[in-house]
Amino acid sequence: MKWGFLGAGWIANRAMGPAVHAAKNTQLFGVASRDAARSAKLEPQKVFDSYHQLLDDPQIDVVYISLANHQHLEWVTRSLEAGKHVVCEKPLGLNASEVEKMISCSQRCNRLLVEAVWSRWHPRFKRLVEIVASGEIGQITKIDSVFAFKSEMTENYRLDPAMGGGALLDIGCYQSNAWVALTNGAKSMSIKAVDRNLGPTKIDLTTKVEVLINDQVVAQSLSSFEQNLPQQLIISGTNLSITSETGEPFSSWREPSSLRIGDRLEHFDSVDAFVEMTEQVSEQAISKSGWVMPISDSLRVAQILDQISAS
Repeated sequence: MKWGFLGAGWIANRAMGPAVHAAKNTQLFGVASRDAARSAKLEPQKVFDSYHQLLDDPQIDVVYISLANHQHLEWVTRSLEAGKHVVCEKPLGLNASEVEKMISCSQRCNRLLVEAVWSRWHPRFKRLVEIVASGEIGQITKIDSVFAFKSEMTENYRLDPAMGGGALLDIGCYQSNAWVALTNGAKSMSIKAVDRNLGPTKIDLTTKVEVLINDQVVAQSLSSFEQNLPQQLIISGTNLSITSETGEPFSSWREPSSLRIGDRLEHFDSVDAFVEMTEQVSEQAISKSGWVMPISDSLRVAQILDQISAS
């Protein structure tokens, strides 16, 4: 499958570009960005002068979008309407309404739409979902998670509310994805408490939330751009608990990792989940044989983030 990139920023250069080059069934055919030299660093077969020019090329099968959050709706829609399968960086949309529009477009165009929550393809996370679904830990009673880092971001879209900035949307989505994956879609959710700290630009630098999922699971999450804290994911059940040990639970990349299930420790070899995602998306586009995160999960996460934001 020939891939084309819209955008050539950090995530494209450090993660997705190398992943597409390394994947067994993909080729980085083209890149379009505001900076041709930066596009060329990704070593595509072709550097395009514009996003439109890339979308007009019939050789490109899959478009990967890593533009600022507020640009996702426009360019996901344009890419789908150009006949391309689409992988778009998280968060897929600024809100659930945007995600619904993208899903409707993908269905109308009969093209694949995947949100690039790459941690969902990590073998450890997939094993975590498998263990919970097996009933080994009993009924889930609580999910505790933390994704926080201190950053002196300047001139960054994450600080601009109009561009989809804020800690909840940027890194809270990883934790909400865990809720959805581990609780059979988090079909119902009520807000118990929300505590947020707003920055000078009025985006949330920190959001701490407690919710009740499916009337039985208490979930607490902390998302922050201003606290240096280790990532955390703890799933408590009526029989035993699961914790992430080696390797960060939401961003373990090219490193060994492990899970502690009660007194048992399971180890996972070093893996690049971006490669896993890239290969599976291509397989799904070719023959519908690959695993991709259900687009219904993306919509449910957007709805959850909307509900928290409105509280």
